[in-house]
Amino acid sequence: MIQGTAQRDPARTNGVHTSAPASAAPVPGRLARLGRRSFSRGLVAEAQDGGKNDFQRPQRRDRPRKGEAQRPGARQETLREANLLVLTEEIFASAEPLSRADLSIRTGMTRSTVSRLVDELLAAGIVREGSPVVGGTRGRPAVPLTPARRTLVGLGVEVNVDFMAARALDLTGTVLAEEIIEGDYRNSDAAEVLRAAGAMAGRVAAGAQESGARIVGTVVAIPGLVAADERSLLYAPNLGWKSVDVVDAFTAGWPERGGFALVVNEAKLAALAVAEELTAEDRTEQTFIYLSAQAGIGSAVVVDGVVDAGQHGWAGEIGHLTVEPSGPQCGCGSTGCLEVYAGKRSLLLAAGLSASATADDLVSLTEWDDSAGAQACAALSKAGEALGVALSGAMNMVDVHCVVLGGEFAPLTDLLRPGIEAQLQHRVLAAEFCEFRVRESCSGLSPATTGGALRALRAVIDAPQNWVPAA
Repeated sequence: MIQGTAQRDPARTNGVHTSAPASAAPVPGRLARLGRRSFSRGLVAEAQDGGKNDFQRPQRRDRPRKGEAQRPGARQETLREANLLVLTEEIFASAEPLSRADLSIRTGMTRSTVSRLVDELLAAGIVREGSPVVGGTRGRPAVPLTPARRTLVGLGVEVNVDFMAARALDLTGTVLAEEIIEGDYRNSDAAEVLRAAGAMAGRVAAGAQESGARIVGTVVAIPGLVAADERSLLYAPNLGWKSVDVVDAFTAGWPERGGFALVVNEAKLAALAVAEELTAEDRTEQTFIYLSAQAGIGSAVVVDGVVDAGQHGWAGEIGHLTVEPSGPQCGCGSTGCLEVYAGKRSLLLAAGLSASATADDLVSLTEWDDSAGAQACAALSKAGEALGVALSGAMNMVDVHCVVLGGEFAPLTDLLRPGIEAQLQHRVLAAEFCEFRVRESCSGLSPATTGGALRALRAVIDAPQNWVPAA
């Protein structure tokens, strides 16, 4: 994981939240990955190491044409890149700082090779050296290596129905700058809103760069279907946007943008941030179904710390899973979707609150000993039941039995849990043989911005050679 947890004390002024740079203590764990892979190990899938599974029928290989190598040998530069990657991942994944000698033992590389490659990582600003540690044996003191601070920065941006946000993280996980702007972006002009988001991102980036940090890239989170090119939005029903070149419109508000820019589904980036959070908390890779409520309901499946986005990147649209075919019409055009029973707006209105109320308002209302309190409890019971029905179908398909509730669902976890678990016990075929767990995410406001920054920083971890200065 990217080490460190953010410490923030945001101030709120006229709907705009900002925070100054913060420090963070190292937190061990593995950097979760946002991947597009199958978690099937079936008859035709490839093993994770690139080899074939036991049950896969080998494919016939045609004879290569003369002069063409079917499996070209590794070049010296390729070996260097592979070794840089191995060392970088070892340093970032370790619970304790590692020395060059530790890395040599763990990887099997010679000490001279490790020393030379570590020097390149130091020059790139990917790792830093700590104070030498004198051990009980003779020889040089060990110099611990940890992720570098305030050098390379990932920027995450989220545009949602009632707010936009930007957050800058360095390689230790420290938040260097952030900004949150409240607003109503339903059925808004996409170009105008994204231009404003770009301007906001530029301000946050400038704050992060004051300490000399370099922006690696920006990842924009949108609650909708994103095209495979990761720059275009296909459809965001709750925003009322369709066929939008997000990167182009976003860059119009920040012409001097540095690094790459991508757009990714909001729920998947939030799940990435939650995977980091839980991996640090439990000291192990996480497997869970993430479920969050903002305007709609988003979800993602995380297996061993990897967010599975599906073949096209569209997996996880659980909010539009049909709970009751003859139910009310959903904003997507279908009927009986989960969102019309358990979405934020639907839940608040069913509880007798206004659509602008908060989850905390709903929790408070359930404590009233009158008809209003009873109505709120009934609305939560119905929402929990609908969530349980949808999650049961998901669990029967993907064999994942832990649920993490985020967004507006997080403070409602204790109230939703009974209805969810009752349906899981009734509808999941393997209920007798497994243990269900419904837990709350504590990732705070706009976890998708954190996930976006993590996704951007993954470019450094996955290809450290691209950041090493030319000799």
